[in-house]
Amino acid sequence: MFACKRLIGLIKHRAEVWTLARRKVTTWSPVGAAFNSRPHRRPDVLQNNVGLFGVPELSSPAGFEVATKRALKDTRQLVDKTCNSPPGAATVEYFDQLSDGLCKVADLADFIKVAHPDPLFREAAEKTCIEIGTVVEKLNTNVELSSSLKNLLNSPDILNQLDHDTRRVAELFMFDFEISGIHLEEKLRKEAVALHVKLLDLNNEFLMGSHMPNRIAKAAIPEHLHLHFAKEGSFIQVGGLHADSPDDLLREIAYRIFLYPNGQMLECLEELLKCRNKLAKLVGYESYAHRALKGTMAKSPKTVMDFLQLLTDKLSDRTAKDFAMMTDMKKKLNPRNSELMPWDHPYFSGVLRAERFNIEPSLYSPYFSLGACMEGLNNLFSQLFGVSLMSDHPSAGEVWSDDVRKLAVVHETEGLLGYIYCDFFHRTDKPHQDCHFTIRGGRRCQATGEYQLPVVVLMLSLPHPTKSAPTLLTPGMMENLFHEMGHAMHSMLGRTRYQHVTGTRCATDFAEVPSILMEYFANDYRVVSQFARHYQTGQSLPQSMVARLCESKKVCGAADTQLQVFYAALDQVYHGEPQNRSTTELLKDMQHQFYGLPYTPSTAWQLRFSHLIGYGAKYYSYLMSRAVASMVWKQCFLQDPLNRDMGERYRREMLAHGGAKEPMLMVEGMLQRRPTMEDFVDALVSDLNPNFETFLMDSES
Repeated sequence: MFACKRLIGLIKHRAEVWTLARRKVTTWSPVGAAFNSRPHRRPDVLQNNVGLFGVPELSSPAGFEVATKRALKDTRQLVDKTCNSPPGAATVEYFDQLSDGLCKVADLADFIKVAHPDPLFREAAEKTCIEIGTVVEKLNTNVELSSSLKNLLNSPDILNQLDHDTRRVAELFMFDFEISGIHLEEKLRKEAVALHVKLLDLNNEFLMGSHMPNRIAKAAIPEHLHLHFAKEGSFIQVGGLHADSPDDLLREIAYRIFLYPNGQMLECLEELLKCRNKLAKLVGYESYAHRALKGTMAKSPKTVMDFLQLLTDKLSDRTAKDFAMMTDMKKKLNPRNSELMPWDHPYFSGVLRAERFNIEPSLYSPYFSLGACMEGLNNLFSQLFGVSLMSDHPSAGEVWSDDVRKLAVVHETEGLLGYIYCDFFHRTDKPHQDCHFTIRGGRRCQATGEYQLPVVVLMLSLPHPTKSAPTLLTPGMMENLFHEMGHAMHSMLGRTRYQHVTGTRCATDFAEVPSILMEYFANDYRVVSQFARHYQTGQSLPQSMVARLCESKKVCGAADTQLQVFYAALDQVYHGEPQNRSTTELLKDMQHQFYGLPYTPSTAWQLRFSHLIGYGAKYYSYLMSRAVASMVWKQCFLQDPLNRDMGERYRREMLAHGGAKEPMLMVEGMLQRRPTMEDFVDALVSDLNPNFETFLMDSES
């Protein structure tokens, strides 16, 4: 017995010594420690269930019906109040209250319907989304309601008394009415509503179909490849491109089968594009693209196509060299079949990166524990904005899964700015995607004078920590975390008067700027060195490894960018003036003009282009946002990425306004000059230039 006690004591002593030794080299801040430890949330039977996100009704699925009824009752009262009030600033305030009341329920439900592990909650949330969506459609075609806003905008004396933000929000609400056909005579207005309803169904049908696998008889493909696909009786299901497989034949077969045309889906896409064009023309636009680009940085389809063509021209030599390098690599690995095809691009660009730079993710992951990365974000925001991320303990029923962490965002002088819920870990039935959800927008409450704090969710799909190690991120995961946190801070640091334009509720080609800018911080050694240290030894990530990682991304960068240009150009052509040609014929032309690798007969890649739904005529936005982020980084942060004055300027000029200011004016305020499309193109091209210091660093090491 005593021997047993001595043995237990010795084990405890050794464990304490190991823990102390480990703490000497890996001492985390509170936020770092919170994310590097497993959650120990024990249910407290005495604690009241506060409901999801602290909404009391949402302690059970049935609460969605209660919350919906209350929101709709408040909506009816506000509509009456708005329609019976004289035009003035109060009119815009009432509209924003309307929007806020509906969005607080709809946005929350929109998240819960995809993220909650309980199907009863998901179903209740889905029902709420449909009910609120139906009411919004009716409000957008409410003539009396729109007249109250029209009277305001048509009264110069009253309009001149409004501040800039109030006037802009009024114009944005009017735009929502106009695109629903409110200004049309009753017969045409009903036609516009019918088109909206039809498009909702077509959008859902296309989205569902774009992710469905194709199937083929087992006998049609070599038996040794069967193990790579799901089986269904005598058929094999192909649900993806297998783009990273080293097997040339597997990549080709997956490409040809997964992209094989589905007649029903082709009809769905053709009808969807026709309906979009018809609706746009009905409400007074030349094309759907013209309607979609109103209020963006680009403003018109011509500007977008000029941007894409200029980028193609300036990348052409580099793109040709990239494809030549990939072709040479394919010849080297497969001399009998050396023609470079579309299914080869992702694989051989990866092979070339690996050959030139040793960037095996497993070498980096020990330095990128989740806690370390969160500590790095906390340090960065503290130095740039005077903002801290503070771990907050959720109440009973507040979160939908025990592994969700809650962060309070606190400013050193302004106090609490808002909350970020971090749903970071993989879960069955959870979407495998990284995204940002606005649950509640920020706004100034006129009745109380208080500010409604924004609430957002960041969703990732990271591996869970183990008994022996915290969650370790690959470089790509780390960069994605920084990217999504850029969206979250856009929501937190904005202090807009109206929730209709809060945070990320801005032009699509501007919305990605804050998140992409965060990627530049995530790849700068002066930032990375503050947090990237080995979770066991405490050793810092060597500068040469960060430099190699950054340079590796430039390998085949022109070809990768050109592929995005092709997608963006295809999106523009689909949403431009109808050309009486099939979507496949248009794809062939755009692929020839803007990509370079040949079209594969009997394929229809466009049927997998799910971004056509959420980003119709706006797929170019990612490229334009990256160009702006690149310019902001080089001009404002490259010299000193932790400069507080520049951080404050960034918040003041770009983050604070949400969508309350013209996007190009925000860019102009930050850069202190108005950039041209050529400036944007040059910024993207210069990002691909090699950094020769990296090669010197490698040779010295």
